[in-house]
Amino acid sequence: MRVAGIGFRAQAPLAALREAVAALGDGIDALATSEDKAAQPQARALAAALGLPLLAIPARCLASQSTPTRSPRVQALYGTGSLAEAAALAACGTGARLLTPRRLSCDRTASAALAEGADP
Repeated sequence: MRVAGIGFRAQAPLAALREAVAALGDGIDALATSEDKAAQPQARALAAALGLPLLAIPARCLASQSTPTRSPRVQALYGTGSLAEAAALAACGTGARLLTPRRLSCDRTASAALAEGADP
């Protein structure tokens, strides 16, 4: 299973999320983000537009993920360095590996990362 983790600012337009995910290429099976972000209209609209399930990852699962990208803001909010990377890894389960580290939209309001693992 290949999961695109997404992170975004509250004001991020849907186009920014689409741009960040598009930078990951094809073959994505699902989207994942934090529980609070999964409730946002941009995340739901992106999942619907791409025809992918949207997985809401609990904060405790995000905080347990080690990520190569480090954002002090994300660290303070979620206990991990990159929401996109942590969500992708957590959604893929034990033994997941990051295929593509965090990619940012041009306006820097959205990010996406790709992980692969055996667990849905």
